[in-house]
Order: sequence, then C-alpha cells, then structure tokens
Amino acid sequence: MIDEDAIRYRWDMVGSKLDERGRRMFAAGEVRTAGWGGLAVVSRVTGLARSTINRGEDDLDGRDLPKGRVRRASAGRKAVAQETPVSCPH
Repeated sequence: MIDEDAIRYRWDMVGSKLDERGRRMFAAGEVRTAGWGGLAVVSRVTGLARSTINRGEDDLDGRDLPKGRVRRASAGRKAVAQETPVSCPH
C-alpha cells in the first residue's frame, strides 16, 4: 500500500520548494519508490501532470545538465528579440 500522507509530507517539506526540474525529478523518485500505482498517487499529491513526472523519470536516467541550467539547451521559449524582428527607422 502506498503511504500517500508520507509522500504529501515530503512534497510539502522539500519537493514544492524546488525549481522546475527538481520538482519533476523529486516526483519521479517518489513514483519509483512507491511502485505500482505510484504515478497516479504522486500526480494527485503534487498536482504535476503524469507527462511531467514521466519527463522527470527521463531526467533521472539522463545526463546531468551544466551547472545553473534547469532546461536542456534549446528548450523553453524563444527570446522576444528572436521572435519579433526589429524594424530599422531608415
């Protein structure tokens, strides 16, 4: 049986205070610890989507990111300067 209260306690004390990648990895670790049915419980407790937790499992299995990075290179939104061309006043 999965101890939902224990997962909620750990999430409230640690997981909810992490950055985006840390939350994903924390939740993925909880799923692996909980075993069968853990994904549904951890998703419900944390409010994270199952797909987000699955990405966290990929993060656990993958390489470390360079120090100070939360996302892989080229991930995330484009900078506004790249999206909006600047018109010249000529």
